[in-house]
Amino acid sequence: MAEGKHLRLILHDFLSVDECKELEFIHKSSSTVGYRPNVFSTTLSHLIATNCPHFIIPFVPVRERLKEKVEEFFGCEYELVVEFTGLISWSRGASIGWHSDDNRSYLKQRDFTAVCYLNSYDEDFKGGLFHFQDGEPTTVVPMAGDVVIYTADSCNVHSVDEIIEGERLTLTLWFSRDSAHDEDAKLISLLSENILYSSNSVPGSKLFPVLASSNMYWFSPESVSSQLSGFDICCARILVLGFDIYSSKGKSSFSDFTELLTEPVQLARGNELFEREFVNILHLLQVVQFYYWKASELLSSGLEVEPGEVIQVSQSQQEKINILKSLVQKDHQLPEMVFGCVSFFKNLKHSFDWEKFSAAIASWEDYTCRLHKDLLMSLPYWRTQQIIYSVQFEDT
Repeated sequence: MAEGKHLRLILHDFLSVDECKELEFIHKSSSTVGYRPNVFSTTLSHLIATNCPHFIIPFVPVRERLKEKVEEFFGCEYELVVEFTGLISWSRGASIGWHSDDNRSYLKQRDFTAVCYLNSYDEDFKGGLFHFQDGEPTTVVPMAGDVVIYTADSCNVHSVDEIIEGERLTLTLWFSRDSAHDEDAKLISLLSENILYSSNSVPGSKLFPVLASSNMYWFSPESVSSQLSGFDICCARILVLGFDIYSSKGKSSFSDFTELLTEPVQLARGNELFEREFVNILHLLQVVQFYYWKASELLSSGLEVEPGEVIQVSQSQQEKINILKSLVQKDHQLPEMVFGCVSFFKNLKHSFDWEKFSAAIASWEDYTCRLHKDLLMSLPYWRTQQIIYSVQFEDT
């Protein structure tokens, strides 16, 4: 059991590179505007609400291992529940002054906090160092795979330096001894409703994401969200990777881009247009992010891939692309300022391959179907125990 005033634990390489990259993929495919300026978040309840409940599966073993470590270190075996699980990224300009995690009345039930770093200081972002006001260590340098765990009280007052460049990504969990704040029971109820009312209740069926309300995706640098400035997060993450978004809808339909993004869209790069349509902007975003997660192994995956057809962008199509771009980002430089950093743009210089992108579509479908099958098989056990945990199944 930990002893002393400033109870905290640093775990190096607690998460593997693969775990970090998978959680990064989920966040960059699903994130919404966060709880403070220049912060973006992805919660488990949000994944369920946007028809992506299968994305909960990669969180499960990480949550279990973290809970065990917290209970072991602080000597409270079998006492804790997970109050909150979320992916949180801090972009340029985000910071937090000295505070403790229980300094607001509605957070009094929180006992412990675990912050898992999914990318690295000075490589993926600049700034964003984590500081404790007292005790040792004073400063934590975020490195992918490391975890900092501490008591959520006045003994661990902390701050985060302003992000200067790039996007600082974490998996954050809050733990409580108060079972009334158990996240699992609420999530299981939401999952049960999602599966009950979803047409995708068959293992192996394709799942397509559904957008939440448009204001959850609109980022504005102003203190009050305004569509006179800023950008749509989903579109910006695609555009900053060097792509364009195309819709075959007529010019008059572009007056309401939020409605447009729920319609089928296509992907363009340079003067080339990929002919396959995607169900909506979130579907396209997931495949694009999956491509950048798995690019090095896509053509050796063993999946049978039918290459998608690529055509030259016509003048009228380019006009529609330009109109849509002007609607989804009011300031063309802002997305790169928010999401990009020097190393990020260096990594994008490798040649893009449409054949690999076709493979990404097939591999994404295989990946989501596998997760969905695991979810459907696990849910009955979760309902019985009212706990989300890893369920081992025999290979069939």
